[in-house]
Amino acid sequence: MFPAFTVIPAVDMQEGQVVQLVGGERGTETTYGDPVEAAQRWIEAGAETLHLVDLDGAFEGERVNADAIDAVLDAVDVDVQLGGGIRTADDAIDLLERGVDRVILGTAAVENPDIVAEISEEHPESVLVSLDAKDGEVVVSGWTEGTGIDPAEAASRYEDLGAGGILFTDVDVEGQLEGVRTEPVERLVDAVDIPVIASGGVATIDDVQALQEAGAAAVVVGSALYEGSFTLEAAMAAVESNE
Repeated sequence: MFPAFTVIPAVDMQEGQVVQLVGGERGTETTYGDPVEAAQRWIEAGAETLHLVDLDGAFEGERVNADAIDAVLDAVDVDVQLGGGIRTADDAIDLLERGVDRVILGTAAVENPDIVAEISEEHPESVLVSLDAKDGEVVVSGWTEGTGIDPAEAASRYEDLGAGGILFTDVDVEGQLEGVRTEPVERLVDAVDIPVIASGGVATIDDVQALQEAGAAAVVVGSALYEGSFTLEAAMAAVESNE
């Protein structure tokens, strides 16, 4: 999936616009314009993978920004992973056949773990299970509901069901530009043999390298790139020099 550690720009969408939330809470968003323009900007900077999220879909339980996502898919020719509001296997398979390379399942995988096996049987290594953690437990429904599930234990379970990778978001530091916590990532990396993609809290290139050293296969970066804390080109160069 990722032959080398990869820096993945986030294109999170709310009401058709790119936004970044703080701690996953509605009402905290900063808006960054058109999704297609953002996607093209990151590709021009060297991105080989894009991370698309339908934030309205994550909160509402159904895909809301489908038109904006379709516009991005039509405009780009790089790997795309997509999450937010994907609740059924049929919806996921339709997206994969539409051109999405990997679907991200959070709430759907928690409520019905067998959906991972169902999709993976038809499209191997195409499912990223999103394990978003707040206060040490997996949260769902746009990070609004706790489940009491331990992320490392859940990751192992989904690996057995055929998940191609785990997307781990540390909600406690997400969108705050105050740095990452490597210990939760290391726990997940130790628990599974499939790739772990880290997300949440990246503020500096040192944070990117720390997640690389923690064993993550990739990192999703949002606010730090949009706010100009560092450039994608600089992050990619630092990662390459750190290998």
